[in-house]
Amino acid sequence: MVTVAEVRALARTLPRSIEHLIHDRVKFRVGAIVYVAFSRDETTMGFGYAKEERAALVASDPDLFFLPGESDLRFNWVCCHLARLDHGYMTELVTDAWADGGAQVPGTPAAGRLAELLRLPYTRPRTATTRSISTGVPASAA
Repeated sequence: MVTVAEVRALARTLPRSIEHLIHDRVKFRVGAIVYVAFSRDETTMGFGYAKEERAALVASDPDLFFLPGESDLRFNWVCCHLARLDHGYMTELVTDAWADGGAQVPGTPAAGRLAELLRLPYTRPRTATTRSISTGVPASAA
């Protein structure tokens, strides 16, 4: 079983993540994008998830996952029951939602933060489009 306090502890470690209380609901966002939100009674958690993949996620474990209400189906969103969610899976879902929610911070890629959380090796890819923050010159030209 996962609690809001456990999700909060994780979300506070994620760069640019901000907690808000909106209409008596705890929500976490990056900029204007909400990536995790809780029901008023804090028994369910909604999180950002690709529309194309959410039906498969719900079908994989219908006792844990469910689709949001009709008005929220237009968003990249899935919900789950906190009482049935384990801590490791929560970490994966929340960090993925954070990373997909526009959390790319210059110098701290979301993928790098996710790798750090999961203690995986991560090498930041360098591409011809990578630019120096101070000069704006493409890295390949520098």
